[in-house]
Parts: sequence; structure tokens; C-alpha cells
Amino acid sequence: MQHSSQPPRSAREYAGLILRGCCMGAADIVPGVSGGTMAFILGIYEELVDSIRTIGRPAFLRPLLRGRLVAAFHAVNGMFLVAVGAGIALAVLTLSHGLEYLLHEHPMLIWSFFFGLVLASVVVVAKRIPQWTLQLFLAGVFGAIFAYILVALVPVQTPNAPWFLVLSGAIAICAMILPGISGSFLLVLLGKYEFVLRAVNERDLVSVGYIGLGAGVGIVLFSQVLSWLLHRYHDLTVAFLTGLMLGSLRKIWPWKVGDANVLPHMGSGSMPNQEFLVGIGLMLGGLLLVIVLDKYAAKKS
Repeated sequence: MQHSSQPPRSAREYAGLILRGCCMGAADIVPGVSGGTMAFILGIYEELVDSIRTIGRPAFLRPLLRGRLVAAFHAVNGMFLVAVGAGIALAVLTLSHGLEYLLHEHPMLIWSFFFGLVLASVVVVAKRIPQWTLQLFLAGVFGAIFAYILVALVPVQTPNAPWFLVLSGAIAICAMILPGISGSFLLVLLGKYEFVLRAVNERDLVSVGYIGLGAGVGIVLFSQVLSWLLHRYHDLTVAFLTGLMLGSLRKIWPWKVGDANVLPHMGSGSMPNQEFLVGIGLMLGGLLLVIVLDKYAAKKS
């Protein structure tokens, strides 16, 4: 079934949606990178928000309560959500071990690649506004300052009680559909990132279930507000989201000493070391990937 505002999709297009979901899932695992940013880059952001929003609307709830499951599935753009959701789940289940290892053993290389992704994304998303006015510029500046301050906050110790896991899931999922604000990073601030990653890797279904419950409720409620803003104040909302992405670059700067951002380490003498060169290469690779994806999306549209 297909959402009424979208033309029917082919099997190849649904495979593409699964791949986009995989990109979102991979980004969501890494603190500092937003799955919402990937959705924006890949051209499915507004359809995703609108589809999730429908879950809390009468168009979906009425047929669901009457037992008309096919009509409810159609109303909520079900095939789209299933394809993207399958990609996200596939990435989380298959990549969490690898990303956990890379973040621990080669953090600079991972951050270099994602820094390039997000930096190029700022430009790509900013281009969605036809004309930047002073009001839009100020909204972007406010978003950048907000994200810059937020990502500097120190993680706290928190309980593992079911109520707090539900709350953590609700807060994190809201950030995951906001470009520039990482749900994984908010889990770090809530002291639950390593707990959730370990629960996924160890198949702790009870803990994952509590997090999932909070995520399900949180995303349906928050998408109502976000969809309304995108339809009512599109350019202002996109300007703020662009600022969020720009400010979040503070968190994913590859060359850090503790929590402080520093200039790249150039090795002995004036010659850059091998890790620095690989990091720069991965950063350029991230930039290039976003540019190619943007060109592809523009060509498709």
C-alpha cells in the first residue's frame, strides 16, 4: 500500500528505502551524529516525520480501532515506515558491535568521517531555503548556539529503573529525528548510552523493550509538533535545524584532548602522521558522499 500523497513505489525503490534506513541506523548508533541528519540528506525527512505523525491522528486510529488493519496501514504510509524501520533495525543489530569497537580503538577515524558528513549536510540543508532573511539567519544562529552549549554538557549517573529507561527512550527518539541533535548523545548525557548498547549486543530484550516503549510514545507525540512546524513555518524550522547541525560539529571534532577540541596533531617535524592523513581522507570522503547523495536526490526529484 502507498500513502496517498506519494506515487506507487517499485521493489527497487523500497530496497533504496531500506538502505536509507541503514544509513540512519548507523548514524543513530554514534553519539554526536543524528539519524535525522541522514534522513534530511537522503531526501526522506519530511515524509518520515509526516508518516510517524499520522500514527497519532484519527486517519490512522479510526480504522485501527474498527479492525480495518489494511486501511490503517495505508493511512500511516506503512510500507514506507516498514522499509525504513527495517533498515534502521538491521543497521543497529549488525553494526553496533563494529561501531563499538571502532569508537573505542579508532575514535579519530570515525569522527573524521562523520565530521565530513555533517559539515557537508549543513550546506545541503541550508540550500533548502530559497532566500535567507535576517530572521532566518538569527534562527540558525540560535540553533547553533543551543547545540554548541548542549553538546558540552557532562554526562550524569542515572538509575536503571524501568521508568527511567522509558523516559530515556522518549527523550532520545525525539532527538533522533532532529537533524543536528543526536539521540545517542542524549543517551550519553542521561548516562544510558553504554547501558543501551550493551543491552542490544547482549540481547537484553527487557531493557530494550522499556527503551522501545518510551521511543514509540515519544516519537508519535513529538512528530505532531515537528510536522506542524515544518508545514506552518518551514523555512524558519529548517534554518533552526541547520543551526543545530552546525553547532553539533563541536561534539564530533576528530582531534580532541579529553573534552577539548584542538588542532590536528601533525606528527614529528612538519610531516603529518599517517593517522592524520587517513582522518583527512575520511573527512573528505564524508563530504563527497553527501555531495553525491544530494546530486542523486536532486536528479531523482
